[in-house]
This record gives sequence, C-alpha cells and structure tokens, in this order.
Amino acid sequence: MRLTKRATARMAVAGVVAVTLVVTSAPASAAPAAAGHSGEPPKTPTAHGYGGAVSTVDPTATAVGLDVLRRGGNAVDAAVAAAATLGVTEPFSAGIGGGGFFVYYDARTRRVHTIDGRESAPASIRADSFVDPASGTPYPFQQARVSGLSVGVPGTLLTWHEALRRWGSRPLSAALAPAAEVAGRGFVVDATFRQQVAENEAAFAQFDATRQLYLPGGQPPAVGSIQRNRDLADTYRQIARRGVDVFYTGPIGADLVEAVRRPPVAADPTVPWRYPIQPGGMTRADLARYELRFPAPTRSDYRGYQVYGMSTPSSGGVAVGEALNILERFDLAGMTVTEALHHYLEASALAYADRNRYVADGTSRRILDELLNDRYAAERACQLDPGRAAPKPVPPGEPDGRYGDCATGAAGAEPNPGQSTTNLTVADRWGNVVEYTLTIEQTGGNAMVVPGRGFLLNNELTDFTFAQTPGAAPDPNLPAPGKRPRSSMSPTIVLDDGRPFLALGTPGGATIITTVLQVLVNRIDLGMSLPEAMAAPRASQRNSAAPQAEPAFVSAYGSALDALDHPPFTSTAELGAATAIEFTGRHGLVASAEPVRRGGGAAGVVRPGR
Repeated sequence: MRLTKRATARMAVAGVVAVTLVVTSAPASAAPAAAGHSGEPPKTPTAHGYGGAVSTVDPTATAVGLDVLRRGGNAVDAAVAAAATLGVTEPFSAGIGGGGFFVYYDARTRRVHTIDGRESAPASIRADSFVDPASGTPYPFQQARVSGLSVGVPGTLLTWHEALRRWGSRPLSAALAPAAEVAGRGFVVDATFRQQVAENEAAFAQFDATRQLYLPGGQPPAVGSIQRNRDLADTYRQIARRGVDVFYTGPIGADLVEAVRRPPVAADPTVPWRYPIQPGGMTRADLARYELRFPAPTRSDYRGYQVYGMSTPSSGGVAVGEALNILERFDLAGMTVTEALHHYLEASALAYADRNRYVADGTSRRILDELLNDRYAAERACQLDPGRAAPKPVPPGEPDGRYGDCATGAAGAEPNPGQSTTNLTVADRWGNVVEYTLTIEQTGGNAMVVPGRGFLLNNELTDFTFAQTPGAAPDPNLPAPGKRPRSSMSPTIVLDDGRPFLALGTPGGATIITTVLQVLVNRIDLGMSLPEAMAAPRASQRNSAAPQAEPAFVSAYGSALDALDHPPFTSTAELGAATAIEFTGRHGLVASAEPVRRGGGAAGVVRPGR
C-alpha cells in the first residue's frame, strides 16, 4: 500500500517474540485492563516467565498486550494494540498524529525487517522555512514548535495497518477496540501524566480543543481523577469501521489538515503566549501521498552477537552500531567500571561526530556502510585515549574507504535534541520479535488537539536543522519537500546465532542512542543482569563540552571521570525510559521496564515462573 561472547550471556531462545508494542486482538470487553479505571493494573518493572511478554511505560498498555497474547494473537498483533492504547494513556508521547520505527524479527525466516513510518515534510516546505524573514535568524524553538509549521505528515496509523497486513493475525479493527474502550471509559491520572500537562500548560491553553481535554477547569487534571477522551474513542472506531483511508484521504485527514493550515487558536487563551502561532502548508494531497518505507536494517556484530537497528532517517542504528564497533576494539569486561564508562563516553562522542556530519534522510548507502565498516571503526578507535578524554567536540572522521592513520575532519556541534517518545517491547510464544519506538517529538507534540478528533499533532519537523551554519560543511538535515527529519530513535534487536537474545528501545530525544548503547554495554560487557543494566545510572555524551548525567551517575563516577579529563556533567533528573525483553534458556523470558524513570514502567509475562 502507499503505503568474545561471554558464556554466561548466551541466552538466546527459539520460540519467543519481542515487540515494542502490544496488540490486543480480543474484543475490548475481554481485556480487563482495557475496560476502564476499575482495578487499574499495577506497575511491575520486572517479570520472569514463558509464553510471551510485554514491556511498556504504561500498565494498561502492557495488560492489553498480554491479553492479546493469551488469546492467541502474535507479537505484531500485540504491538499494534499496545501502541493504540498508548495513544490514549501516553498521548503526549505518541499517537496517530505522529510517526515511528517498527523493527520486526520473523522467527520462521530468522530475518529482521523494518518499517519507516517517520513523518515527512509537506511539499510546501523550504530550506529556510524555520528562518524568520524579518531577522534572518532561526525561529526560537517554542515558536517553531507551537505552530502549523512544525507538523509532519503522520505515518503511525499506516505503520499499524501495514505491520498487521504483513505479519499480524488480526485486523486493525480488533487492535483498535481495546484502546477505544480505554479512551471512552477513562483511566486514572497518575503523577507523570499530570506533570506533563503542567509542563505544557501555557502551550495547551492556546487551543480550545486541547484546553478542554487536558486543562479541565483551567488546571491540569488532579492525580487520581479519571481522564476520558471520547473524541479519540470515536476516531478509533471510525477507523476500525472504514479503514485507514478515512485518515489519509477522508474526513479525519481533512480535519487534521485544517488544524495545520488554520491553527484552532482559542479566542481567550487563559495563559499568555509570547509568540505568534503560525499556520503550516500541509495539504490533503500531502497526506494522501504519504508512503511507508521498508529499508534494510543496520547490522553490527558485537562480541559474537548480531545487533540490528533502524536505518535512515533514523540515525540510531548507525550511531549505536558504529560506537559498538569502536568499543569492540577494547576489553571492557577486563576493565574497572570507571575505565569502561570512559570508553563508552568517548566512543559515543566519536559516533555522534559522524552522525551529525553525515547521517540524515537521503544519506547514501555507501556512506552508511562505511560508517559501519570495522576498518573505519578501527581508524576511529585510534582516536580514543584509554587514559584521557579528548577535548569536545571531537571532529568527524572520513568514511571514504581508505583507512589507516587517524584522519579527521572539522568538528561540529550537537544539534538541538528532541524530547519525547515512547517505546514498548513484546514477546510471543512463536519466537517473533517486534521493537517499536513511536513519537510525536516534544512532550505534548505541537500542543494542538485536532478538534473533534481527540489526538495531538506532532512537531516532528523541528527535528530538522533550522539553518545551515555559515562556513560549516553542508548540513545533511536541512528541510526539503517530502524529506523526513533525522531521528535518534533506536529500536534494537540483538540476535545470538540468528535467534533472539535481547530486544530494547527507549524514548529520550537525542539521548536515545546513548541510553541504548549504555544498556548494551552494561548487559554484555559489565555482566549486569537485564534489570540491573536498565536501572543503572546513566550518562549521555553526544560530542558536547556539557555532557548530561543523572545525579546518581555523577555521585558514583563523576570524580573518577573528572580525573580522566571528562568535562563536568550537566545534571538531569533522568535519561530515557527504556523497555526490554531478554530471551533465556528453555524458552524463558525476562521482561524489564524502568523501576523509577518516568514514574516506572510495566513489564509482564503470559505465564510467570523462573
């Protein structure tokens, strides 16, 4: 449609599937968690067992996915159902107004497939669309975000449809039913939901439909109150009855385009907003022309594992793969934790230098292959001093096919990172794996709820570089018609001799890449269990003189890394909100979600047991 491997870590399993979203194919009334707010499912960050597993940031979505699996649905069925439920319960991170990347392992063929459902730019966009014509300088981020200019053509709904058509066992209507039930009957507001509304209060107050839905009585909803979204329930049911064309060429799409072209600004905003709210140029033709892509996954072999990720317009698969190739030149398992973290941070900076210089939508396959070439990684690894951090930013390399000496180019700064996304991982009993990361970019997207439809629009086009830096090498991520903005989303599936070992992903904007990389290093090199690898304090070095780290990381390792000349860390409350599943011997599963970050996640298995 337009559519040296450590013996203790060998835990691959045949007959299990991991998916980053859960789908429910049973009737809505059959899913206890989907039925509403009575008996809300608990948040359990770790689960051991058999027969399938689900890990998401939300207990309702996890329960919906598990119910699908128990009723015979497969990993793809469960992924779509969970994703649709997250569109209700995690609406500020994902939904049908956005896009994402779907990575699928087919147990029968032992092949990894991907779907690129990233949002695309409308035909009207120009290289200078985010430059103020009056000043000649880029718009402030919030001005660009809260506008029609920032909205890319959504790909999420078509991703669900095509994933189910290719690999699922249930129709889209069945996958949407539990989510529609949750939207209509409501769910309990938790502290994270309320905080996300509060952080967006000024932006949400500018639009009547958003204010009515998320600022009842002019205030963020109280913790413990019931949040309903009957418009979204109706939208899901209309799509279930009439198919995805009702979105891409029908009345839902018409309403979406109208909101982009004529932002539904409130006549009396309850909170002042300092910027004009500009219209966008998306048309119904842009929506009708949207097509999914099915690129070959990236691959990097690491300590005997095969690590698969997402290709462009995601930079995640290439950056994670390059960093792993660099780190494989060093015996991290034989180092102290501080020494291993030093290497992790330096490899991250080197990979980010190359990511920023070379990787975006349209990057040639030759360049991508060179960035993942082991000879290129060896050349880059010679830039890594085991006893001292290099000054930041480090320059990119030259992926030209001629490798030997440590050649470098000109240094480049890290672009403005995105903020929000969500990730889910699910496993089924047949051995299929889906890792799915989806997003509307900023927490709260562009702040516009489509009137009468109940879903937020994305601000994904702010992931483009707003303007070319004078005197710098050409930026590959400038806007252009039909182009897809560069993403850091890194849904990752790790195989052991062709069978699943680990599937993981996370939200977190530009920190996604480093979070996925650090969890892999923790699990494979440092000998942590999967829950330990997930819970360990994090740091993110994205080729910056001001790397980020969580307070617990700074307390544990800051002084020791300072002695190795690392720049001071900028403290941030949390990095990422990962979900993962590990496949153990005898078809066992370990499902893992965050114990604390983003309020804690929810992991579950079909049949509990060790």
